[in-house]
Amino acid sequence: MNHLEVLKKMAAGELPGAPVAEVLGFNVTEVEVGRVVVEIDATERLHNPMGTLHGGILCDIADAAMGLAFVSTLAEGELFTTIEIKLNFLKPIFKSRLRAEGKLIKKGSTVGLLECHVYDEKQSLVAHSTSTCMILKGNSTGKRSKIE
Repeated sequence: MNHLEVLKKMAAGELPGAPVAEVLGFNVTEVEVGRVVVEIDATERLHNPMGTLHGGILCDIADAAMGLAFVSTLAEGELFTTIEIKLNFLKPIFKSRLRAEGKLIKKGSTVGLLECHVYDEKQSLVAHSTSTCMILKGNSTGKRSKIE
């Protein structure tokens, strides 16, 4: 089963998400090549001391959406790592169903550029993120190595 097939099974509920998805409570809901949607119910359990959604949660769901969008384009035997991420917070969230739409902008032979728009349940833009990912290749020991 290739990466795209695995992601589609996750979105269909046929395979579990990553452990971090279970801890935070987000789900993959849409998958296509170069595009993944992640959703989460942002409730008080994810608040910071100021009483709003902790910014790290927005970064987590954006990173997941972009990373999985990148995974959807990888060949068998390829893995990746995020080498840079930037997030702009555009409004506070108290309680909402959030939708993070990760999308591939450009993929080269070793790096990819992605972006993510995070919307609340009123379709208002909450955050915008960009990420740079690097393709890695597994080896016989199961460890990752950079593709030269």
